[in-house]
Amino acid sequence: MAPMRLMPAPVRWTYLALGAWLLAAAARNVAFPGRDLGPVFDRYVHDAVLLAAGGLCLLAARRRSEERRAWALIGAGILAWALGESYFTTVLWTVESVPVPSPADAGYLLMPPLVSAGLVLLLRARAGGVPPTLLVDGVTAGLAVAAGSAAIAFDATLGAATGDPLGVAITVAYPAFDLVFLGFVVGALAATGWRLDRTWALLGAGVVLFWVGDSFYLVQIATDTYESDAWFDAGWWIGLFLISLAAWQPAAPPATEGDREGIRMIVLPLCFASIGLGLLIYGCFAALNLVTIALAALALVAVMARLILTFRDNTRMLHTSRGEALTDPLTGLANRRALARRLERSIPTASDAEPVVLALFDLDGFKLYNDTFGHPAGDALLIRLGDRLQAYLSGRGEAFRMGGDEFCALIEPGEETIAALVDGAGRALSEQGEGFSIGCSYGSILLPREAQDASEALRIADQRMYAQKHAGRSSASRQSRDVLLRALAERNPALSSHSDDVANLSEAVAVRLGLSVDDVQHVRHAAELHDVGKVAIPDDILSRPGPLDDHEWVFMRSHTVIGERIIAAAPALTAVASLVRSSHERWDGAGYPDELTGAAIPLGSRIVAVADAFDAMTTDRPYSREQEPAVALEELRRCSGHQFDPAVVEAFCAEWAARTARATVVARG
Repeated sequence: MAPMRLMPAPVRWTYLALGAWLLAAAARNVAFPGRDLGPVFDRYVHDAVLLAAGGLCLLAARRRSEERRAWALIGAGILAWALGESYFTTVLWTVESVPVPSPADAGYLLMPPLVSAGLVLLLRARAGGVPPTLLVDGVTAGLAVAAGSAAIAFDATLGAATGDPLGVAITVAYPAFDLVFLGFVVGALAATGWRLDRTWALLGAGVVLFWVGDSFYLVQIATDTYESDAWFDAGWWIGLFLISLAAWQPAAPPATEGDREGIRMIVLPLCFASIGLGLLIYGCFAALNLVTIALAALALVAVMARLILTFRDNTRMLHTSRGEALTDPLTGLANRRALARRLERSIPTASDAEPVVLALFDLDGFKLYNDTFGHPAGDALLIRLGDRLQAYLSGRGEAFRMGGDEFCALIEPGEETIAALVDGAGRALSEQGEGFSIGCSYGSILLPREAQDASEALRIADQRMYAQKHAGRSSASRQSRDVLLRALAERNPALSSHSDDVANLSEAVAVRLGLSVDDVQHVRHAAELHDVGKVAIPDDILSRPGPLDDHEWVFMRSHTVIGERIIAAAPALTAVASLVRSSHERWDGAGYPDELTGAAIPLGSRIVAVADAFDAMTTDRPYSREQEPAVALEELRRCSGHQFDPAVVEAFCAEWAARTARATVVARG
């Protein structure tokens, strides 16, 4: 809603003049009740003031396109009361017995319904969708205030209502309209969440002042003690003036959820409920009219309805929070926590006759897809794959997202083949397109045969999944290695044979040194491919029997860097490429290409360096004669601590001794 422009200067000055007169008139009624202080306080002046207030409200309605009908009704209500007052002061002021009903009554009684209708439209325009709890708070506040109003003015007015039925009805209508009017306005304030911006503050203050004036008037009329120009007469005038002034206030921003929180949201409803409870308690010791008792009782009923709504909302929020805690926010699938709970329920009820299959899936190629197409596209892919997995498992089981690119399925196979079901779930988590291919590795476990608790089941399934993923990666690295070895064999068969020997020795030493299975495999591949960079070295340099010059040595020593570039082109061999680069570094830092020293050289590279040197010494080359293994071993020990890692040399010598012993046993046997 666009805010209204500031009040124009003529309107502002008019309101200031009207407000000043009203304050002066109120002071005059308090200090000099009934005294004639000249034409400034003539009764016709206050009629003009009220008519002007109604006119200004209608003028504001013309300027507020989105709230025009609301303020037009409110302005019409002010004018109706002002016209009724004008008729009373002009025609009935000097009449000894005022007739009931009269045109003045029509004006007076039109004001509350017209203003209330305008407030309904205003509340709808500004409060928007009001939560049911706030609506009930409004009903509670309205009923409690109406009950208080009925307790103050209703009994006296009913006692004074005599004459023909129409006159009695008109007399009773005043307090009835007052309590409905006041109760409605207070209820509307409650429905806004007690956000007393300038508009609602002026409306609330105006209605309360009007009600105070009307209530005192009705009581004094009923008790025949009313005298004109009483102090409370100003309550009508100032109340209507404030309601008119509210039409020119800017609209506050719409309420947010944060505005509808806080201590006031519970304290104020309880305060109004206490009014109803207090009136009922008071009624136990003093006579109260039935209207007051009924309204007070209804206020307490509204409080009970509020408790029901609050309990329902809290239950819904608890259900929502539980759902969010067990749901993956991206895909909408159940999450790891939900899986753990589901397993705790499923494992005890499963049996060999009716087993449950737990399958874990890890996407292959997702990181590359994410890096290539961006994270939003990656998220969209995860959502699609999650939907496909859930659709595939419909009627067979439940899908879960474990986090990242990991999914899970809990399947009740029934009569279907377990392997086919798991494989189908894996296909549901696969997608190919231009420039990408997404597959998955998976591992499954049969419950309760292979595990009796959730943590053990997840551990086994996870191990099997990563074993399959590792096997897939090994296959990729093996294929890449085979291609490079074939290229090396075609280029120089002698280098290929040398690489096989170095690889066997390096693998055996790596095992003796206690390296992991993955690291042993990397060492073997590095040994097989450590000379692949020599495919870029010309044959006349590679096979020259004599010494090389400095320029040719620089060219020759570049083969480790060239080899790293060639091998690194296969992503599955990235770890192997770094080992090949450092395979000619020396323990003392005099190697190449990076002049690394000691433990800064990768252990796999140190192993390959020792095996390569031994094989070179024990093989006939164009530039050197073959040596006996014992001589080569002695040379390795002599260079230990300078060219080679001492620990690797000792492990190599021990491995060679073990090989020699085994060969002797075989020869004798």
